[in-house]
Amino acid sequence: MAIYILKRVLLMIPTLFGVMLITFAITQFVPGGPVEKMIAEIQGVGKGGGEVRSTTAMYRGDSGLDGDKIEQLKKLYGFDQPPMKRFLTMMKNFLVFDFGTSYYYHRSVAELVVSRMPVSMSLGLWSFLIVYGVCIPLGIKKAVRDGSRFDIISSTVILVGYAIPGFVLGVVLVVLFGGGSFWSIFPLRGLVSDNWDELSWTMKILDYLWHMVLPVTASAVGSLAVMTMLTKNSFLEEIRKNYVLTARAKGLAEPQVLYKHVFRNGIIPIITGFPGYFIASFFTGSLLIETIFSLQGMGLLAYESVLNRDYPVVLGTLYFFTLIGLISRLLSDLSYVVVDPRISFERIDG
Repeated sequence: MAIYILKRVLLMIPTLFGVMLITFAITQFVPGGPVEKMIAEIQGVGKGGGEVRSTTAMYRGDSGLDGDKIEQLKKLYGFDQPPMKRFLTMMKNFLVFDFGTSYYYHRSVAELVVSRMPVSMSLGLWSFLIVYGVCIPLGIKKAVRDGSRFDIISSTVILVGYAIPGFVLGVVLVVLFGGGSFWSIFPLRGLVSDNWDELSWTMKILDYLWHMVLPVTASAVGSLAVMTMLTKNSFLEEIRKNYVLTARAKGLAEPQVLYKHVFRNGIIPIITGFPGYFIASFFTGSLLIETIFSLQGMGLLAYESVLNRDYPVVLGTLYFFTLIGLISRLLSDLSYVVVDPRISFERIDG
């Protein structure tokens, strides 16, 4: 086990390095970098969504700025150094989680991510709890009652929910319950109300949960079908195996057969994805959901950073989330051993 973990950790290094190198190289060829955007703002061109011209055009004298000013701007953003030197310096800083300062927000990238994390954590955590809390018992019941009217109706409902994109459902929820054309029941902005500090602890909790109803519903519905059908198929496969027939032949009650024998085998494919999904739920964001419900989360931050060529935020968050993704994959693999002792990585290593 220790050798397997060591191998996986060592493989993370070139994977992470390769992801960052490719992304860094791409950013060097994207027009409208921070230097060009600053020149455009000085000229009043880039404001209001105007397109920023390429670096080559700026150097032909049509920028209205002399060469010394342009060199000062390049030095300000660190573009006076060769690309490889900048990349190596960036990776050295990233190793100690120093992600630098945002070009656009003029704040520490780490501080910026922490300020946006509560929104993404709220959406992800509640979606995670709803998906696993609903899908596992529902999938088990569908497996037990396979082919029944309940199975057919529930499959139809969850597949219809799966077919509706989350952002479309979000818009429908806003129109129906957010004061659009019908009822004004749920709030549409932020995690809490403006007077949240004045509320009692009980009212603070209720206010927070009330704000979460619509965005979490729009975010979680699409995942219900996948997890439910995965649970159903996993348990259905186990129910049809010979050891279940043997257990029933011995006179065991159906709940004993289901929860003592079938459950611990059928739950393996679901539980093994638990670590990765759980960790991802804390750090990922949904751009469309956050935009519809006016939530300042990680999804919106990532979009704005790319749009504004905010390279410290783009590369810093990419490094952090790639690292988190690699660790979650390792934890998912290790969970196989925890859930099913028959699996041994020592045999694989040997």
